[in-house]
Amino acid sequence: MGKQFLVCILGPGASLNKQMPNPGSARGAAKGVAIVEGAMENLGKKSDPLLGSESESLRPIQLYLSRRFFLFVLGELLLLSSTIFLLQGACGCPEKCFCHSSSNFVDCSHQGLAEIPPNLPPETLTLLLQDNQICQLPALAFRMVPRLKTLNLSNNSLSKLAPEAFHGLQHLEVLNLTQNSLLSLESRLFRFLPQLQELDLSSNNISHLPKSLGEPWENLTVFAVQQNQLQHLSRELLESMPRVRLLLLQNNLWKCNCHLLGLKLWLEKFIYEGGITDGVVCASPDTWKGKDLLKIPHELYQPCPPPPPVELESSQARQHSSEHGELPKPPEDHSLGQHDISECVVKPKPRPANLRHAVATVVITGVVCGIVCLMMLAAAIYGCTYAAITAQYHGQPLAQTSESGKTGGKELFDSLPA
Repeated sequence: MGKQFLVCILGPGASLNKQMPNPGSARGAAKGVAIVEGAMENLGKKSDPLLGSESESLRPIQLYLSRRFFLFVLGELLLLSSTIFLLQGACGCPEKCFCHSSSNFVDCSHQGLAEIPPNLPPETLTLLLQDNQICQLPALAFRMVPRLKTLNLSNNSLSKLAPEAFHGLQHLEVLNLTQNSLLSLESRLFRFLPQLQELDLSSNNISHLPKSLGEPWENLTVFAVQQNQLQHLSRELLESMPRVRLLLLQNNLWKCNCHLLGLKLWLEKFIYEGGITDGVVCASPDTWKGKDLLKIPHELYQPCPPPPPVELESSQARQHSSEHGELPKPPEDHSLGQHDISECVVKPKPRPANLRHAVATVVITGVVCGIVCLMMLAAAIYGCTYAAITAQYHGQPLAQTSESGKTGGKELFDSLPA
């Protein structure tokens, strides 16, 4: 069609001997320019078929029109090629990735990537980046995919996450960060994920979780932190997940001391309300090693003592030394004492008495005493009855003997002579 258009404008004398190229590339645009230049030269050399001979007076007009047309065609070719290039960049797929446009699914797994690939399709809903070598996430790492719902970053080398790494993912529902090298998480990291439903942090080296990871997760239903280095877990963090129904906590370094009492109480309520958990198995101290946290009685836990006011003690010591003209002594190292206090290791001891147990003891004792008294009363009645029957049985022959003796004596007395 472009060839016919050029022939119509330049006239039948300006024939195009070459095939018009595809203007979608830079090479095609250059070929198009060369064809137009050749057409212009042919137009200047040949005679005008309408006049029958070369007209020198019309030659400047032809050259002017030819140049204008040349500039017009050149601009159109450049505009078309740039448009096609931009469309390919916007709608294309990153290198080493497989894109499924029908389901808005992008798979970049097992490609040895060291960073998030650029030029991700903005309509992506599922992004798979597992089994790569990504070691960190910068701020706004996923700004190109604002509609993302599922993100899999498992089995990478992630050790550093910028506080705003997930900023802009307002629709993200599933986040998988398992099998990485995370040591800790900042409290601001997940505050930009209001629709998050599943968070998997398993198989990392996380030793501490903050009391809050942003705003309350109203939609979170699955929270997994098994196979980490956790020793304690804040009850405030769990209370910020009111809809969680699956909680995975096994294979951590749980220290079953007074700091874990809040977790125990929360888990009891969680299970009572229908929640599912794999349990907490104590790793220390040795007394409770290998035992389920939920099976340790409440009475063996005591509230953690507050840390001693070190600053207050040091200020009082300095004031006392200044009053007596003594040189202030360097502060002693109380780290060992604080460490001992903060450990709060629970040791087995007799169960303290409480009101419930006392009432049960009194009731049981009363019942036993009542039964004993009834048995003693029954024994006494039995003994008295047996004694009466025995006495009655032995008393009748004795009375008969005495009466016969008296009768015989009287008869003997009467038979004597007067």
